[in-house]
Parts: sequence; structure tokens; C-alpha cells
Amino acid sequence: MALKKTFSADGKKCTVVFTVKKEAAQGAKSISIAGDFNSWSSTETPLKKAKDGSFSVELELATGKEYQFRYLLDGSRWDNDWEADKYIPAPFSSTDNSVVVCIAPKKGAPAKKAAADKPKKTTTKKAK
Repeated sequence: MALKKTFSADGKKCTVVFTVKKEAAQGAKSISIAGDFNSWSSTETPLKKAKDGSFSVELELATGKEYQFRYLLDGSRWDNDWEADKYIPAPFSSTDNSVVVCIAPKKGAPAKKAAADKPKKTTTKKAK
């Protein structure tokens, strides 16, 4: 399973490709996704099966939000995304929901800690 996110130039939309790899599909004939973005409908958003046996769907979501979701395999078995951004306990069961975080990275923000956060090297000069 995998999530691939891209953000619009204005940062208002997040396009997410939800993918269930062949191994994770475990021979499923159909897979749909239910979540905050489709009122938890188990039929509204089916994934399309690819020749390699994986399933995927592309959704356009608003940025600045987190969306809970789960996959429904063959209309009877619920599964989480193994590579979700995080997991949140489901309010109506003893399982977790997968979460995709659609928060655009800030432009110009460093990917790593700033150099000022790193310890400085000290040098000692020999007396002449």
C-alpha cells in the first residue's frame, strides 16, 4: 500500500493516489476506499485494478486537513494502509483508522535542521 501526494501550485489542493499493492490485495477481486472525504461510503470510491494486480484511485482533497480512511476488500474485509501518515483509534470499533495528512510543505522551509542547530567544531591554536 502506498500514498503519493502532490500539491497544487497555490497550495489549496492535495492530489493523493491511494494504492493497494498486489501483495496487500491478497487476491481481492474489488477494493473500495471509505473515509472522511466520502462520508465513509463503502461503495462511492472504488479503486481500479491494474495489470500488475495492484489497485489505485486518485482523489483531490483540500489541504490543511487530515483525512481518516480504510480500504474495503471484496465488500467484507477492512484493512488499513500499511504506509499511512499515521493511525488514529476508530471511534466505533477497537481498530485504528489510517490517516493521510494533506498539509503542504512551506515554501523555502529547510528539509533538515538548520546549521545553527548542529554542534560547532572548536579548534585550538598552538601557542608560538
